[in-house]
Amino acid sequence: MILKLLKYSISPSTIAFSTYRGEGVGCYGGFNITPYCGDTPEHVAECRKELCDLLGITDKQLILPYQTHCDKVAIIDTGFMQLDEREQKEALNGVDSVITALPRTCIGVSTADCIPVLLHDTKLNVIAAIHAGWRGTVARIVEKTTTAMELHYGCCADDIKAVIAPGISIDAFEVGDEVYDAFETSGFPMQKIARRYPSAENGEKWHIDLWKANSHILQECGVKKENIRITGICTFTQHEEFFSARRLGIKSGRIFTGIMLK
Repeated sequence: MILKLLKYSISPSTIAFSTYRGEGVGCYGGFNITPYCGDTPEHVAECRKELCDLLGITDKQLILPYQTHCDKVAIIDTGFMQLDEREQKEALNGVDSVITALPRTCIGVSTADCIPVLLHDTKLNVIAAIHAGWRGTVARIVEKTTTAMELHYGCCADDIKAVIAPGISIDAFEVGDEVYDAFETSGFPMQKIARRYPSAENGEKWHIDLWKANSHILQECGVKKENIRITGICTFTQHEEFFSARRLGIKSGRIFTGIMLK
């Protein structure tokens, strides 16, 4: 198949994108590079090769962590790249955000309703890819990523541009009271990110806007509002183009949202 990417124009010095499901039949579609969701190793390897060929990089230059809905951040530097495959896999275990300043190294995260966030410090040429599900959002993984960029590379929020890539919308993201309470306890402006909708189970349920929640964190960190792009693509409603775990179940493919310095 011909690999199709949703591309983002963060800056001329980067390639940034999300993958589509592709035209394959079944829960893993035509394109899935995530090996942790039940797909066959053969299909994952075939898709990885297709993406690497398109980007003009080797398999070793395509970095995807094993995400666990936590707030661990990993730096992809020359030391990491010198590790063997087992050591790299261990270093990426439990990681939900990756940062690098290495050129020709594509870092990314896998999602299927959770929110992928891409960052680029356009002055120092440092990039990050973040997996922000509701737990990661409550844990402020975006803030922890910008802090790590500042500590390791001297980045400044004024120089950061961000893309909030396809994920579940507020209309589709119905949550229990305990999730609402977690956001409220964490200090989010609930009047801006939460609304009650009629529920299929009668009554009303809370819905959370993860796009706005992560944009709020970015702005709290000092990223300018005009430098934050929200794609506004809901994976739940556009599940024929993008993977949605709420539609397909967890045993299904994942979108890969990646960024690379040219």
